Amino acid sequence: MYRAWYYFRMGYSVYLTFLLGYASTLVTVYYLAVRNMPPLLDIFPRFESFAVLATLVGVPLSIAIGWTHLKRSRAWTSELDISQEANIYNYKLPPGYYREAWVPTFLELLRTVRKLAEREGLLTDQEKRGIQDLEGKLKHLVEGGYVGEPRRAHMA
Repeated sequence: MYRAWYYFRMGYSVYLTFLLGYASTLVTVYYLAVRNMPPLLDIFPRFESFAVLATLVGVPLSIAIGWTHLKRSRAWTSELDISQEANIYNYKLPPGYYREAWVPTFLELLRTVRKLAEREGLLTDQEKRGIQDLEGKLKHLVEGGYVGEPRRAHMA
C-alpha cells in the first residue's frame, strides 16, 4: 500500500502535474495576457509561436535555475540533510548484498583481526572493548536492527 502511494505521488507530481501545469501556464498566459495586449499579439499572433518561444526560453532558464539550486544554494544542502536524517537505511542495512555479503565479510574480518591481535598481545583493554562494540553493532545490523539514533520515532 505504501509503495503504491509513493508511486502515485511520484507519477502524479513529477509527470502528470508537471505536464498539465506547463500546458496550463502556457494557455493561461497566452489567452489572458498576450491576447489582451495588442503589442504582444502582434509578436505572437498564434498560440503555437508563443508556446515554441516560451519553451525555447523557459527550458534553458529552468535548467539554469535548477543547476543554481543544486550547486549554489544552501536550500539543497538542507534538503539533503533532512533526507539523510529521515532515511532509515542510514541506521540499518539495506536488503541485498550489504546485509548478505559485505557486512558479514567485514564482521568476519574484524573477528579474525581481533583474534590475531589478541594472540600477539597488541590490543589494550580499551581497544578490545571498542572492537567488541563494533562486532556487536555489525551483528545487530546483519540481524536487521538499527544503530545510531534514528530521527523518526516509529523506527525504534
